[in-house]
Amino acid sequence: MATRVDREGFQSLFANWTSSAWRLETQFVYHEPDEVEPLRRFLEGALDLDWLAEWLDRIRGWRAQGRTFERVRVLTEPLTDYLRFEMAITPPAVEAGEDIRLLSATAAKSLALGTRDFWLFDDKILVLMDFDANGVCGAEVITEPDEVVHYRAIRDRAWAHAVPAEEYRATQVQRGP
Repeated sequence: MATRVDREGFQSLFANWTSSAWRLETQFVYHEPDEVEPLRRFLEGALDLDWLAEWLDRIRGWRAQGRTFERVRVLTEPLTDYLRFEMAITPPAVEAGEDIRLLSATAAKSLALGTRDFWLFDDKILVLMDFDANGVCGAEVITEPDEVVHYRAIRDRAWAHAVPAEEYRATQVQRGP
């Protein structure tokens, strides 16, 4: 069964999961309204994390409850400005308890992951995200078991081949500019 939700409906999904949340990020630029100013400042050389504090607190709270919170982020090479920004805010998210892993766009394509961002909540609720020029504009919430199993297989392929953010960062430091 599939249900369409708007942006607020999508955001409300974060209140109801109980054990695991997993995301595949396939976009190379997101246009989230709350990131416009932090991204602009980042591109000018300043990293301000005040805008992210509430989200990091939510992750800490979920982790304290024993919930897992994971994602695989697909990266271009070279990184887009937006992906460089995301990579800069990754360490605080990892410190808060999120397990973020990274995968090249080439690898994602060879693994047939598709180009649609999605969340899996508690391994039984699939959320296919929709975007417009103002970020997330809605989503399709799917609980039909065969569809969920298909996306769990995509998750498993992505997770098996992705590199933990800390490991990726270490290899980039070793490679140098």
